[in-house]
Amino acid sequence: MTRAFVGLGSNLGDREGHLRKAVEALAAHGLPPVAVSAVYESEPLGPPQPDYLNAAAEVSTSLSARELLEALKRVEEEVGRTPTERWGPREIDLDLLLFDDETLEEPGLTVPHPELTKRSFVLVPLLEIDPDLELPSGEPLSAFCERNPKGLRRLGPL
Repeated sequence: MTRAFVGLGSNLGDREGHLRKAVEALAAHGLPPVAVSAVYESEPLGPPQPDYLNAAAEVSTSLSARELLEALKRVEEEVGRTPTERWGPREIDLDLLLFDDETLEEPGLTVPHPELTKRSFVLVPLLEIDPDLELPSGEPLSAFCERNPKGLRRLGPL
């Protein structure tokens, strides 16, 4: 089984409800989370839009990275994601952040996620699940995380 980490985000409608539905849908797709971080609120990137709720989940899977990404896209559709502009508002966003210690660069699939080390709203929830988490290169993720990231608020369990 492969250890994989998924980032969850929502900034439209019932944000926390969308995150909960996504976790439930992962389980329904045979990907029950091994661990789920607390929920964090963060300021958006991109065009003006509402604040995001973010969380991270660890899953154990026998799927390939591509198959897992396809499952994540199906979950997004089931939760109600509608197409929008790049970095625009969305009901749910699921990103494949890490896939064991693999590094992949394929059309439509890059692992580790290319923005992983630049986003506290992803790093903080990931490190809550596993404080010793490393990139495939062996670099600790904690080296990229600010101690008190500006604009990031911990709200509590999902």
